[in-house]
Amino acid sequence: MKNILIVILLFLGAAHLASAKEDIRKATFAGGCFWCMEGPFDKLEGVLSTTSGYIGGESTSPTYKAVSSGGTGHTEAVEVTFDANKVSYEKLLSVFWRNIDPTDNQGQFVDRGSQYRPGVFYYNESQKELARKSKLQLAESKRFKKEIVVEITKAGVFYPAEEYHQDFYKKSPIRYKFYRFNSGRDQFLQKYWKK
Repeated sequence: MKNILIVILLFLGAAHLASAKEDIRKATFAGGCFWCMEGPFDKLEGVLSTTSGYIGGESTSPTYKAVSSGGTGHTEAVEVTFDANKVSYEKLLSVFWRNIDPTDNQGQFVDRGSQYRPGVFYYNESQKELARKSKLQLAESKRFKKEIVVEITKAGVFYPAEEYHQDFYKKSPIRYKFYRFNSGRDQFLQKYWKK
């Protein structure tokens, strides 16, 4: 009897671990320079990692030099790996909207060109519908006088950026803060979101 109880407990423990793994998901957002998008997501409980990279282009081995020149069709983006038991996709969308200019599809702040356009890249129909709903809610809030022009696109292959771009805000905090302040991002966010 004791052995049967142990087997049942082991089975239940393994089942719990398996179900926890099923709640590890991905979300991808483009909001201009990917350096500025990692930090806001990293602060959330339930976010396991953020990876700067490139999505949406034609080349199968994009490099920062090629993407930043605008020649590959890729967009700088951040892939967020998260535990859906601890943080919802809706919360990730809220953080996304509060860190970009959703009225500018020609780039973000000082970075211009389609490689810096904002976007939500969805992995399933649920993410697609939640992204559309959140975009509509933002538009209806009238927080911005201009149209909300962020694209919601099916995710393609995501290519991680070069290692020196990963966690840049942690590796080079002075350079990062200098870039971020001078980009105009912080001033814009303060104007529209206050806190």
